[in-house]
Amino acid sequence: MSSATTTVAPQAAAPPGALRAAWQRPAARKLLLLGAVTAVLAPLAAARWGSGAWPSDLAVSLDGPLGRANDWIIDNRDSHWLFLHFFGHISNAIITSVRAVYVVLLALGWAGVTAGASLLAWRLAGVRAGATALASFAVCGLLGMWVPTMRTLALMIVAVAASVAVGALLGLAAGLSDRMFRWLRPVLDTMQALPAFAYLLPVVLVFGIGVAPAVLATVVYAAPPMARLTALGLRGTDQGVLEAVDSLGATGRQRLLTARLPLARRELLLGVNQTIMMALSMAVIASVIGADGLGDRVYQSLSTVDVGAALTAGIPIVLLAVVLDRSVGNRSAGLGVPPAVAGGGWARTRTRTLTTWAVAAAAVVALGRLVGTTWPDHWTVEIAGPVNEAKDWMVAHLYSGIPGIGGTADWAAQYTGWVLDPLRDGLQALPWWGALALVAALAWLIGTWRTALTAVLSLAAIGVLGRWEPAMDTLSQVLAAVAVTLVLGFAVAVPAARSPRVDRLLRPVLDVFQTMPQFVYLIPVVALFGVGRAPAAAAAIVYALPAVVRIVSQGLRQADPAALESARSLGATGGQQLRQVQFPLARAELLLAVNQAVVLVLSVVIIGALVGGGALGYEVVFGLAQGDLATGLMAGTAIACLGLMLDRVTQPTKEAKR
Repeated sequence: MSSATTTVAPQAAAPPGALRAAWQRPAARKLLLLGAVTAVLAPLAAARWGSGAWPSDLAVSLDGPLGRANDWIIDNRDSHWLFLHFFGHISNAIITSVRAVYVVLLALGWAGVTAGASLLAWRLAGVRAGATALASFAVCGLLGMWVPTMRTLALMIVAVAASVAVGALLGLAAGLSDRMFRWLRPVLDTMQALPAFAYLLPVVLVFGIGVAPAVLATVVYAAPPMARLTALGLRGTDQGVLEAVDSLGATGRQRLLTARLPLARRELLLGVNQTIMMALSMAVIASVIGADGLGDRVYQSLSTVDVGAALTAGIPIVLLAVVLDRSVGNRSAGLGVPPAVAGGGWARTRTRTLTTWAVAAAAVVALGRLVGTTWPDHWTVEIAGPVNEAKDWMVAHLYSGIPGIGGTADWAAQYTGWVLDPLRDGLQALPWWGALALVAALAWLIGTWRTALTAVLSLAAIGVLGRWEPAMDTLSQVLAAVAVTLVLGFAVAVPAARSPRVDRLLRPVLDVFQTMPQFVYLIPVVALFGVGRAPAAAAAIVYALPAVVRIVSQGLRQADPAALESARSLGATGGQQLRQVQFPLARAELLLAVNQAVVLVLSVVIIGALVGGGALGYEVVFGLAQGDLATGLMAGTAIACLGLMLDRVTQPTKEAKR
């Protein structure tokens, strides 16, 4: 057979005429194929089920089964052996652990806790972290929040310990077994897509109100990052190192302890850091179900719109997050394998270290017992009054009536009337089959047919659950907030990427904003915008903005210097270098920024139901408040499906990049 005959075989039957050039592009082929399928199936679907919202014939009501399950749990919670001898023991163990830690913290006293936390932060992350811990705990006492801070810290210690243990065990299994990794990955995806409120309802039904359900919900919410990063670290171990260890005759256990775990220590510490931050965020949210501490003070203050009291409790939450983030987040920089010291030197060094810590611990305990248990009352500063006065002044002068620009109330009304309402009405008026086709197109363009199928099934599941219209309302809030977040994020990230001075000025601000729990963002927006969908969107924008700025600026800074130099040599201006070189080279980071903006905005839009956000978030909060398992769980599942769909249409796959 000649070479000519072997090379002229057509790859596909290209359509004639003007479509031939477009057919050569993969994206155009996908759109044309999807358009053809939609043109055939859409009329059939419209004729059978209509072209409005999701048809009721395709919806399945789970109110009956879930309602019966809800009633059975309530009727048997105090008598069935499963609750008495299994869940009861778990609850008692959690309550006992939290109480024991709280008693220890009180026994150490305010001086002992402050000194101990400062010493630990200094040992883990350096002098600056130790000074930060000292100042932070002192401010908690000065604000009169010492006892609530200790309650939150006790709950955090138990919840983080359990989350790290559970996450590490799951990550270890997924890192060592491909089958376990494939099985665990969708489970972790679903767990991380579920809103925080959705975790509270099932545990409240089983365990009631109090500390035990708060700790359990926190563990379920905070364990997935530890599991993911542990599995990532173990699976990313250098194969050359493993082969060298195998050649020395190491067993599987020795290979794990001497090679895989030490090489994955950075991922493990990052997992601990992420677990701590998520646990703190969830521990604050868990105040809704009776977890005492700082979160309860914030929640009670928000319910009465007492911004001064909410800020008084919110500042210690932020400071606690900063201390934990600095202490654990910076630990990886100083972490290393113990040096090989000849003649037992390492053992002597370890003995001296343990002796030093024992002496320091004894000194801390003695100091705490000597000075006293709680922070002295005459060493407190009351800020709620001045803050409320400032809030009243802002309402009087900024809420409305600013000449030429209106005020925050006017901005909220215009944002709702000109952006949120038209977008919500448009999405709710979109034919259900049109929404499925649009999602399929977006997901297929950025990924593969599997990505498109997952996105379409996730959106369809929302309709099957009967939550189509509130889901479109939530989606409109997410899309609008993401658009504003990306515009502001790019506007800030470009100067930060091009100016080291701007980057240095922004870094501490971004650090603080990224460590603040989601709940805290509701405090200033309530003061400025009142209640409604616009304040919820504002809180989501502020929460997601730091991540977008960091990712975009990092991507722009990492552009190939040779490509930039070549562009400058050709006379390209700064704007041309940005548009034609830096943005194309940072495409992966820009798409990641979009994906993170979507995920973070969705998480806060749901919590925004506490300040009038409505839609699916309101249904979750309503189900939690009324103990209605059907309403809360179905709304939470719909939110998880919405999050999974948005993740798939904004996260390119490796196959799509080729």
